[in-house]
Amino acid sequence: MISVVFPAYNEEKNLAELHRRLLVVLKAMNEPFEIIAVNNASTDGTLSELKKLSPVKIITIAYNIGQTAGLDAGIHDAEGEVIITLDADLQNDPADIPLLVAKIRDGYDVVSGWRQDRQDSMGRRILSRLANWLTSRVTGLYLHDSACALKAYRKEMISPIHLYGEMHVFLPALLFMRGAKVAEVPVRHHARKFGISKHYFFKAVKDIFDLLTIKFLSGLSGRPLVFFGGIGVVSALLGCLSAIVAIYLRLAGILHLGQTPLPIFAVFLVLAGILFFMMGFLAELMLRVYFETNQKTPYTISERIEIK
Repeated sequence: MISVVFPAYNEEKNLAELHRRLLVVLKAMNEPFEIIAVNNASTDGTLSELKKLSPVKIITIAYNIGQTAGLDAGIHDAEGEVIITLDADLQNDPADIPLLVAKIRDGYDVVSGWRQDRQDSMGRRILSRLANWLTSRVTGLYLHDSACALKAYRKEMISPIHLYGEMHVFLPALLFMRGAKVAEVPVRHHARKFGISKHYFFKAVKDIFDLLTIKFLSGLSGRPLVFFGGIGVVSALLGCLSAIVAIYLRLAGILHLGQTPLPIFAVFLVLAGILFFMMGFLAELMLRVYFETNQKTPYTISERIEIK
């Protein structure tokens, strides 16, 4: 089965056409499918428009905390062994879905779309190129277009993951660092006709912080003590080195201890090292508690409707 998931926030004018295009493509593929629409607490007629569609599963989130929450809710409700994600703004072309599914069936775990002829402003294209470069440097996975919403995932690879913040942008990189085989295929991209873009500069800044979080968690295999403890050891060693130099200067008669800031540096760096080690220890405990208790989502699902 193929599951198609799209989050929608104030996209009432795009939904009927998106659903029509999806049906044309999915029926032509001659295999079971489902369409999951996540209403991110829209303030327009999005929900009423979704209820006019058939077939569709509708998940309504009680309050809007971003696209990532909608994708997480839809992905974990999906039943298909292949999960397709795309935007609801008609900029992604459903006709490209068979290309992504075929690549998954070739043995890949994640397939990301590449908008070669991107129909966006120059500013967004520049930000996207910078984000792609930064993502490749941090994670080791280079994609021409990591922010493309049109992606395909093998269910067993993505189902253990819960998404927070703006992590959906870096999901292929996160899965890559967990051993997933990732591919990229060129896809079409259309200019937005209705509604307004949900992307802005501050969102790009939040994306960077989420990228660093992913690198921290994946690169260290969930061991914050290794990170903070390493900084603590370096700091303590520098403190000891400062103390040794200060003592040498005193014994050599070059400078008295009160004539150099090295003793103060030594005490500061050693104390900082101890604090960093304790931070790592506490973070390790918190992380273990997090993984060993029931995971809770930051969003609340207020309604589920299935229209056949």
